[in-house]
Amino acid sequence: MAEESKEESKEESKPAPAEEKSLVKAGAVSQWLTENGFDHESLEADHSGVEILKVEADFLLPLCTALYAYGFNSLQCQAGIDLGPGQQLVSVYHLIKISDNADRPEEVRLKVFLPRENPRVPSVYWIWKTADWQERESYDMFGIVYEGHPDLKRILMPEDWVGWPLRKDYVSPDFYELQDAY
Repeated sequence: MAEESKEESKEESKPAPAEEKSLVKAGAVSQWLTENGFDHESLEADHSGVEILKVEADFLLPLCTALYAYGFNSLQCQAGIDLGPGQQLVSVYHLIKISDNADRPEEVRLKVFLPRENPRVPSVYWIWKTADWQERESYDMFGIVYEGHPDLKRILMPEDWVGWPLRKDYVSPDFYELQDAY
């Protein structure tokens, strides 16, 4: 009996193994992607519970193709984000499953973090045609290049505009050319 209590006290005095800190619990889409061998990282869900996944630019097309096959048949929104002067740019994709009799369609958001100096990411135009103007707008405002896009050119600013107006380190020109309204 004394030996048993010594064993128990030894077990109690052993340092507990360091628990793996899972900062974010993987959602259903993340689990499916992991089961099927698609590399990504789960980020904190947004305020409404939409799952957010971090994807490397090299893996974006295979992962998006898999999500399309999984049922995410609509690119609801694609946008650019600037994290601040000297920091990364982000290309964001909000995907939804549209189906008959769906009161609340399943949603997932993908984020691709890109270097500020040469932000390049593959275009998802060939998966979701709605990416056409959305990727052009992100290119025009942030300078993110969508490789493989069929018509990547400025959409809001004049073709000869210098710089990317929505970058947080953008310096506005001292002059503005006024155009005739007539």
